[in-house]
Amino acid sequence: MANHQSSKKRIRQTIKRRLHNRYYAKTARNAVRNLRKCTDVAQAKEMLVKVTAMLDRLASKKAISKNKAANLKSKLARHINKMAA
Repeated sequence: MANHQSSKKRIRQTIKRRLHNRYYAKTARNAVRNLRKCTDVAQAKEMLVKVTAMLDRLASKKAISKNKAANLKSKLARHINKMAA
């Protein structure tokens, strides 16, 4: 167990940050899932803008990696382009 005050604080911060990141990462996963389920092209394009912004925000705050965000955005864009064609 931690003995130093700074290590105890670090543990508290880590727990709090982990819960915060988990919540927002889960919210993003749900948004991606809902976008993939969407069948209307116009609505999907609207949702893509919001989901892309959400993924970028999470990547900048390091809740998810920037490569994961880029991969998700790419796959979602391809999915919507395939729907439109």
